[in-house]
Amino acid sequence: MIRTTDRKDKKQIAELLTRAFDTNISVNKAVKQDRKRITRIRRLMDYSFEMCRLNGEIFLSDDKNAAVLFLNRCHPKTTLYTLWLDLKLALGAIGLNRAAKVLKKEKAIKKLYPDHDFMYLWYIGVDPDCQGQGAGSALMREIDALADERRQDIYLETSIENNLPFYARCGFQVYSELQFDFRLYCLRRECRN
Repeated sequence: MIRTTDRKDKKQIAELLTRAFDTNISVNKAVKQDRKRITRIRRLMDYSFEMCRLNGEIFLSDDKNAAVLFLNRCHPKTTLYTLWLDLKLALGAIGLNRAAKVLKKEKAIKKLYPDHDFMYLWYIGVDPDCQGQGAGSALMREIDALADERRQDIYLETSIENNLPFYARCGFQVYSELQFDFRLYCLRRECRN
C-alpha cells in the first residue's frame, strides 16, 4: 500500500473512484443528474482527493487498482482554498439546488460521530475490472492494521446494502441507519488494541 498526497496520483485515483462509484446510490443522489453526470462524479472525486490531501490521508494499492481516502473529521482545517473547493464542488458537481440536501445529510451523519479521534473512511474503491479478486480485502487488512497501530476506530457510511457482508468480514458493525430518500448504513470498526 502506498500513502500519497502527490497530485501526480490525483488523476488516476479520481478516475478509479469515478468508475468504482458510478452506480453508487449516495454519490448519485449528491451529484446533479444530467448528461454530465460522470464528469460531475469525477469532480466530486477530485474534490475528495484535494480535501483528503489537505485534511486526511490517501492510499493507493501497490498494483494501483484500489484506493482509500481518509478524511480527518475531528480536526478539519478550513482555509480560503478549502472554501474555494467547496464552492467549486457546489457549482460544478452538486448544483446549488442539491447543496442544502447534501449539507443536511452531512449534518445528520456528523451527529453520530464520537468526540474522540477516529479514522473516517470516506471512500474505498476498486477498479470495476478488478473487483472480486481480493484487492479491496487486501487494502482493508492494511487499513485495519494501521487503525490498530494508531489505536483508532474506523467509521464509514455506505448506501449499498450488498457491501454490508464485505464490511462485516472486515470487522465493521452497523451502529446506525439513516433514512433520506435512500437508506444510509453507518458502520464502525472498533480498534482491536
